[in-house]
Amino acid sequence: MNVANIDRAKAWFEVLQTSERSQTAMMTLAPGKSSGEKAQAHDDSDQVLLILQGELTDEVGDDHQSLKRGDVVMIPSRVKDRFSNSTQKRVVTFNIYSPPAYRAG
Repeated sequence: MNVANIDRAKAWFEVLQTSERSQTAMMTLAPGKSSGEKAQAHDDSDQVLLILQGELTDEVGDDHQSLKRGDVVMIPSRVKDRFSNSTQKRVVTFNIYSPPAYRAG
């Protein structure tokens, strides 16, 4: 069993756990920040993003919408996505990738 605590994540994006078939990560966006300058895809990994705190705007493929605490979005592999925080409060998300999208450690 591999246990991680989300409160220990300190970087704006931090991989928490990685197994052969899945991966967890935390993403925290400060006010005015985004997940990248442009939308990017995970070539081989599906992503599930759960908003734990705050509100953000997502660009997933051609779809743009506002997401709030408790919302979950599933993004298939090869679909470009970008998340932006246009509020005055930080946004905290919990993410699952399958298979892993990032190098462990």
